[in-house]
Formats: sequence, C-alpha cells, structure tokens
Amino acid sequence: MEKAKQDVETESEEEEEEEEEEEEDEQPLSLFGVSPVRALLTVFILCYINLLNYMDRFTVAGVLPDIENYFLIDDSKSGLLQTVFICSYMFLAPFFGYLGDRHNRKYIMSAGITFWSVVTLASSFTPREHFWALLLTRGLVGVGEASYSTIAPTIIADLYVGGRRTNMLSVFYFAIPVGSGLGYIVGSQVSNVTKDWHYALRVTPALGLFAVLLLLFVVQEPKRGAVEARPDHHLRQTSWIKDLQALSKNCSFLLSTLGFTAVAFVTGSLALWAPTFLLRAAVFTKERPPCTEGHCASSDSLIFGAITCVTGVLGVFSGVQVSRKLRSRTPRADPLVCAAGLLLSAPFLYLAIVFAELSTTATYVFIFLGETFLSMNWAIVADILLYVVVPTRRSTAEALQIVVSHLLGDAGSPYLIGVVSDSLRRNDSFMWQFRSLQLSLLLCSFVAVVGGAFFLATALFIERDRDRAEKHVAAGETDDEPIVVPKSGRSTRVPVSSVLI
Repeated sequence: MEKAKQDVETESEEEEEEEEEEEEDEQPLSLFGVSPVRALLTVFILCYINLLNYMDRFTVAGVLPDIENYFLIDDSKSGLLQTVFICSYMFLAPFFGYLGDRHNRKYIMSAGITFWSVVTLASSFTPREHFWALLLTRGLVGVGEASYSTIAPTIIADLYVGGRRTNMLSVFYFAIPVGSGLGYIVGSQVSNVTKDWHYALRVTPALGLFAVLLLLFVVQEPKRGAVEARPDHHLRQTSWIKDLQALSKNCSFLLSTLGFTAVAFVTGSLALWAPTFLLRAAVFTKERPPCTEGHCASSDSLIFGAITCVTGVLGVFSGVQVSRKLRSRTPRADPLVCAAGLLLSAPFLYLAIVFAELSTTATYVFIFLGETFLSMNWAIVADILLYVVVPTRRSTAEALQIVVSHLLGDAGSPYLIGVVSDSLRRNDSFMWQFRSLQLSLLLCSFVAVVGGAFFLATALFIERDRDRAEKHVAAGETDDEPIVVPKSGRSTRVPVSSVLI
C-alpha cells in the first residue's frame, strides 16, 4: 500500500512538472517586452543571416579548383584561405562576446554584418598577381562574422524557454548545413554561368546589406534572462574574470566544447576539400578529363552542396527528436546523442574516402550517411550550453566555445589537410594529387572518434552541472531568485527559499 501511495505521488509530481513546463512554454512573450509575432520574426531573421554567414564561408570551397588554377597555388596555400578566415573569426569572438553580454546586441550585429558585406565584395576584385590580397580580405570577413555568431543564439535564448527554445534553436541551426550547401551550389553555378569565379563572391554582400535593414527595423532587443526569471527581477553582470572562472569549473561546458571541436575539425576539412577531392577522384578514375584550363567546370560542388543541405536538415531534426524522446529515460540524453552522432559518422566517412576510387555512387551514399550523423550535434550542443550557463554569461560562453572549437578545429584542419597532402605527394601526377589528398582526409575519421569520447565524458557531469545552474545564486548576480534549468533542459522558476532549504 505504501509503495502504491509513493507511486501515485511520484506520478502526480511528474504530471505537475509537465503542466509547469507546458505553462512555461505557453507564457506570453509580451510580458518581457517582445510580442510573440516579433519574437518569431526575429528568429527567422537570425536564421536568414546565419544562412548567409555559412553560404559565404563555403562559396570559396565551391570554386576552389578555379582559385587554385587562377593563382597557381598548391594545397597548403589553398587551405590557408579557410584558416585565415577562421583565425580572425576565432580571436575576435571573445571581444564580441564581452560586448554582447553588456551592450545592445542588434546594433553590434548590424555593424559587423555591414563590415562583412563590404569586405566580401572587395575580395571579389582580387587581381591574379596578389593572392595575399585575397587572404587578407578573407581574414577580414571573419571580423564581421564573429560579431554575429557569438550573439545570435543568446537572443533566441532570451525570447523562448523550454521546448520552444529547443525548436527555435533547431530552426536557427538548420541554416548552417543549408547555408553551407547553398555556398557550394551558388559558388559553382555562378562560376559556371559567368566563367569567372570572382562573381561567385558578389552574391552574398547584397543579401547581407538587406539583412542589416531587417535587423535595424524589425528585430527588437529582448531583456537578458527575463524569460527565465520573474519580470520584476533583474540579473546583474559580474566581471569578465569572474565569468571565466565560473566557466572554467563547468565540466559539461568544457567537455562538450572539446567534443564540438571535433565536429568543427571534421566539417572544416570536408567543407573545403570534399568537392576538390571528388573532382580529383573523377580524374583519377578517368570519369572526367583533367582540369587544364582556368575554369574547372564540375558537378561535384553542386552535388556535394545538395547533399550538405539535405543531410544537415535531416541530421539536425533527427538529433533533436531522438534527444527529446530519450530525455524521458535519461537526463544524459543530449551528450549521449552527440556522442552517437560522431561515433556513427566515423566509419561512414572512412568508407566514403576509401570508396572514392572504386564507386562514385557508393562514395556519395557514404558521405550522405556520415554527414547526417555529424549534423545531429549542432542544435543539441547549443542547447547544452544554454542550460548549463546562466544568462549573463552566455555570450561569453559562446565566444569561448567558438575560440576553442575553431582554434583546435576548423581553423587549422583545412591547412593541416593541405600540408599533409603536399607532404605525401611524390610527384604532380593526377594519381598522386588524388592519393595524397585521400590519405590526408582519413584523419577526419580518427578525430570523429575522439570527439565522441569527449561527449561520453560530458554525460558523466551533465546532471551535476545542470543542478548547479538550477541553484546558482552567486552574490550580486540576481536580486533574490535563481535561474533554474531542470533535467529536461527546460527553464523554469522556483522560490529562493526552496533552493536554500
């Protein structure tokens, strides 16, 4: 009887928690100064800008063979194009993270996107004898993008809570694979039509300036943390040093960041080199004649771009749905799904690289499966950061995650792959151009396995760090009420008395 009574009480408590979460999801956003319609428009605008962000990054990859022929450069110099961009983007992220936690975010983003659009347009006028100018302008593009990527997710976090936040983050991160795929497609197709790769870099600047107008006249700056606390309570800023100290003790944040670094390493390598690798494979197998002219017409960028779009949407959606279903069984669902995604992607990426010389169809099938599992991480990693870090530190946390994941991930991976490829190449024959790049890309599978291990380690600490975020009442950070994030990853509110007891 006593056990039955306990079971009934447990069921009633679970029902009450579900009702509280539903009420939290249905909470009118107008209470926090932003109407539901304006909040939804804001998410779609941020998604549009994120799409442009990644579209611009991978337009260069879509026309990389043309750029190599135009400037007469080898693989290591080609890899530098992505590396200089990521490095400037990475090193400036903490600066914009600091500003994003303390000043009006939409104005910071507007200034950054304007700068990014102007510099991108300037890069399209680089003359043949000045490859360094293209490197410089690609590096400056990272300045503008750093102002956006560190801030945009925190605005979504201040507009939505609970299941709605997860859904909106999914929409936001759909733009990463779709934008990346469009970068390949637009870059290769504009180059094919105009017979000049320079025009491929002139598409996103105009779209970027339109995005600035949307930011200035449609987006409304939400109050930090208001959606997670009572409207009559205000979160106070702590010093940047104190923010860093707190984040350095957050094992879930640190380990998930290292896991995401592996994702960045693999995606960065594939993003730049996959179309070129597929073209070299086709030349090696004599399916396509060698590229000896200034313009390398190839369908590989188009196909790889389409695969990136589809697998990205499928991967992000499936990752979120699987994680949501597993949360009812284990509070460690998020890092476990991320680990599974990386560990499952590793063998398929290995097979895609190995089968390139045997079957083009099999290669594309394995790339499709590998990228799908790899894309399961995007929205979930962002959600983990948002529910283990308090609102006043989120932009700083986003910035640190960008620095680490890019410093050890895609900042160096394209260049590293190019250097390894050049070192393995015995001569300039078409066979060794393909074989050396093939062997160097095998490194991606190994890194994916290491990343999966980091996410498994994250699962060991996720409950503790989530509970710590629930009970976080540091001196001077909140007036009298903590921000609480329960085990489902959904934010709610509790009185201080219940935490102290």
